[in-house]
Amino acid sequence: MAISRKEAARALSADEQELVEKSHHPAVQELSDGDLAGLVKLLRERRDKAQTQAHRRQREIRGKGAPKGAAPSKSDGGSQTKLAVLAMAMRRLNGEAERRRQLAASVSLIENARKVFVMKQGATPEGPAFNSRTARKGMRSVANQRAQDLVRPMELGRQRKAAKVAQAKRDAR
Repeated sequence: MAISRKEAARALSADEQELVEKSHHPAVQELSDGDLAGLVKLLRERRDKAQTQAHRRQREIRGKGAPKGAAPSKSDGGSQTKLAVLAMAMRRLNGEAERRRQLAASVSLIENARKVFVMKQGATPEGPAFNSRTARKGMRSVANQRAQDLVRPMELGRQRKAAKVAQAKRDAR
């Protein structure tokens, strides 16, 4: 279920709120690659910390872990909300980083293809070509490697028809 901005603001501290705001759509595309990597690192640290706290609180509620304060926690709603908000922000940042990586890979592939095309256009053959069948004076004929079929086509047709008739006789019994 989606978490409203009001609920997110209630669950996060001021600096965490600022980091999450940078992960939303218009702001995340304006970040440079270095800033994006730094933001991912900061947000990952905050998310991991929130995850640790949420797990500790859940253990306290179940009675398996020692309480951090004087009394064990009674509910875990705030830390779970905080974890969910930070996880969604991480998902957005990871998606943006992956989008940028794929765009860079695509641009690199296109540039390399253009370089190869220019190199291929500028190359002149100066020796025996790699494929000798298409050497300078045109193609040379190559003998057919398939064995010559010695059975007449009429004979094959006659045998097929005879097999059909014999099968029909057996089926009619």
